[in-house]
Amino acid sequence: MATKAADMLIARRADTRARADFATWKMLAKLNGASALPAAAQGFLVSYRQLLEKMTEAEASEATIQLMYRSYYAEMGGSGTPPEIPSRASEPVTDTGNVTAFRRPAVKQKPAASRPQAKPRLPVALIFACLVVVYVGIRYYWR
Repeated sequence: MATKAADMLIARRADTRARADFATWKMLAKLNGASALPAAAQGFLVSYRQLLEKMTEAEASEATIQLMYRSYYAEMGGSGTPPEIPSRASEPVTDTGNVTAFRRPAVKQKPAASRPQAKPRLPVALIFACLVVVYVGIRYYWR
């Protein structure tokens, strides 16, 4: 039987949602926050713990995700049995050798002044004195 494109789209969304929700719920359970989860989430976690007693963690996780996927598929309006979504097996990362290690850039030193001493700045007192002279001059001019 051919699967409609709409059902395949629903299937992909349901699978993505199931995987994301399961990872979130599993982390909350590890942090002792499972009691705050909805009843459906707690039910899925209980079935996950039961499956853990019978199989490995990876197999129990995948079985729980498939159970959640079927539930989400029906909830999202998929018709019939949910289509098979190929599992996302993580392939080992191979070192291609094209990654450059991060290195801090060399610290650039400021260029030395051509003269032994740089030009001294105007002292603050001199600037203040000039401002006072300008102010007094303006006040005297307006009278």
